[in-house]
Amino acid sequence: MITRKRLATGACALVAALSVGLLPTSAAADDGPAAADSAKESPKVELVLDVSGSMRARDIDGQSRMAAAKQAFNEVLDAVPQEVRLGIRTLGADYPGQDRERGCKDTRQLYPVGPLDRTEAKTAVATLAPTGWTPIGPALLGAADDLKKGEAAKGADGQGGGATKRIVLITDGEDTCAPLDPCEVARNIAAQGIHLVIDTLGLVPDAKTRRQLTCIAEATGGTYTSVHRTEELSGRVRQLVDRAADPVVTPVATNGAERCADAPTLEPGLYTDRQVFGAHRFYKVNVLPGQELRASVSISADRAVNNDYGVLLRAVTTHGREIVRGSEAGDGRTDVISTGLRYPKKDDTAALDDDTKSAAETVCLQVSNSFSAPPSVKTTPGMPVELAIDVVDGPGAASDVASFGLGRGWWLLGALVLAGFLGGLLFGWLSRWRVAVWRTN
Repeated sequence: MITRKRLATGACALVAALSVGLLPTSAAADDGPAAADSAKESPKVELVLDVSGSMRARDIDGQSRMAAAKQAFNEVLDAVPQEVRLGIRTLGADYPGQDRERGCKDTRQLYPVGPLDRTEAKTAVATLAPTGWTPIGPALLGAADDLKKGEAAKGADGQGGGATKRIVLITDGEDTCAPLDPCEVARNIAAQGIHLVIDTLGLVPDAKTRRQLTCIAEATGGTYTSVHRTEELSGRVRQLVDRAADPVVTPVATNGAERCADAPTLEPGLYTDRQVFGAHRFYKVNVLPGQELRASVSISADRAVNNDYGVLLRAVTTHGREIVRGSEAGDGRTDVISTGLRYPKKDDTAALDDDTKSAAETVCLQVSNSFSAPPSVKTTPGMPVELAIDVVDGPGAASDVASFGLGRGWWLLGALVLAGFLGGLLFGWLSRWRVAVWRTN
């Protein structure tokens, strides 16, 4: 005899089977993420620790700055995500003398960037004692080289440099090795296009230290944090290391040209460049009939600039005729200013032969800015530029009509609607059966 419980169970199983059976499946989709993860390069982080003599000061939770840093490092090393390749570099840890030339070379890699042996890394940090100078600039250059190691071989096929790379600088004072300005060092690192971010943490900082560390961080898109407690230090460093493990879209470094004819041809993607004040940069994009070009540009004001500024993005033909433009202006302090444009290439090739139909139009993107700066501000290297390019099927494309812009999402929606319809029918039938049984009894 079929009981109510068995019938209800069978109905639910039928609905579930219908839902699963109607959903699209693909072995390639299942294998894709795994394959992508195996090919993806691990994120890299190098912690740069100030071990200069001033780290002896006892003003963080009743202990020395050095002791607070060691405690924070032990907590951070225990929590480093498995996929992160971590290294440690010191500055001012070895030379206690007064020779400026030697003191400004006092930076070394304490633990190499790679898979983390927590015990070995903690032991290396435990041996440190406040010693010498504060060569922040040389330490940043050394850390950048540490993070670039092992990528040269991959650069040829376009795979090198794609992983997240971060330097986390922890110091309690200004650089003592001028004229090598660490802020200029950070700008030069950013100009190399190696997608390296520098975050800075100031231990009980004064005003000059805050200004310098803020400048270093802003030059590479990083952050500055003022620290007065041990838990603040460990929490912030742990947060920055965790952030490196988050998946991000890594921009590709490119060099725009002063003329359209000399411009690089770019595929859809995210790109970085540098642009001096009041300059123009050109880039090329190929657009097929029936496609739409979508582009946007952002310029970061990584230094003090005058009020009244703007950014212009133009799409022009190779002969200089303007197709469409986007612009944005500002007045006052800003970090980033952005604008964008869209250009649908009309598909009027129905009467043409196949060879002519496949011909793409070369569109030149012109990026211009109207920034200016006070005489005391250096204008080189140029300001960071981020250019996003996408080429999609235009509004009249067959694929848009077929998928209505949602792709396989419509399969899921249709499956849920059908499953709900069948579930409603079964529920109604069960209700009628229950009423009939009740009347019989």
